[in-house]
Amino acid sequence: MKTETQKISWEQDGSQMALIPSGSFEMGDHFNEQNDAPVHKVGLKDFYMDVHPVTVGQFRNFVKVTKYKFTRWDEVEKHSPDDSHPMVYVSWYDAVRYAKWGRKRLPTEAEWEYAARGGLVGQRFPTGNRVSHDDANYQGTGGLDTWDQQTSPVKSFAPNGYGLYDTVGNVCEWCADWYDVNYYQKAPEKNPGGPATGKLRVLRGGSWTDEVGD
Repeated sequence: MKTETQKISWEQDGSQMALIPSGSFEMGDHFNEQNDAPVHKVGLKDFYMDVHPVTVGQFRNFVKVTKYKFTRWDEVEKHSPDDSHPMVYVSWYDAVRYAKWGRKRLPTEAEWEYAARGGLVGQRFPTGNRVSHDDANYQGTGGLDTWDQQTSPVKSFAPNGYGLYDTVGNVCEWCADWYDVNYYQKAPEKNPGGPATGKLRVLRGGSWTDEVGD
C-alpha cells in the first residue's frame, strides 16, 4: 500500500520528515508475541516523522555543534562505517538530547508502530506477514542484504507506504515511552503516551543483529 505523503525539509538537522496522517489502527501483534499483546485499538492525531533513522553524519554534526560528550565512536565506526549509515550505540538520553537539539521529540511507541506499518492493516510487517533479506538488513546476508555484521546505509531498501525507510531491521529505534509488559491491557485508546514511570524505555524495529523476522 502506497499513500501520497507530505514531506518537509527540517533545517535544524538537515532531515526530511513525512507527515503521518491521523487515524486509528490495531496496535500489537496478532501472532501472540508476549511484549505486543493484547492487540488493541489506538487512535492518533497526525504527526511528523523522520523518513529514515538518524545517520552517523547527522549525529556527528550535532556533537560538533553542541560539544555534546559521546565516547563510543570506535564501536560506531565498526558497525556503521561511514556517515550514510544509521547512528548506533546511542542511549535513550543521547537520542532525547539529539531530538531536543533538532527541535523535535521521540515518537511514542504507538506513533512509531502506526508509522512503521505504513498504512497496512492486519499485517505483521510493513512488507506483509513476512519479511526477508530483500526487505531489510537482518543478521547474516542474502538477497539484497549484503551487509554482514554491520548496518546498511539508510534508504538501502524500499520504503513503506508512508515513505519511511528501515522501520524493520537495520537498527532498533528508541521511543519516548517507559516499558511496562502490562501497559497494553490498560492503555487509553486516544494518543497513548506510555506508562507514567518505569525502569526501561521502549525500543522497536529490530536490527542487523536479529534473526530475520524477529
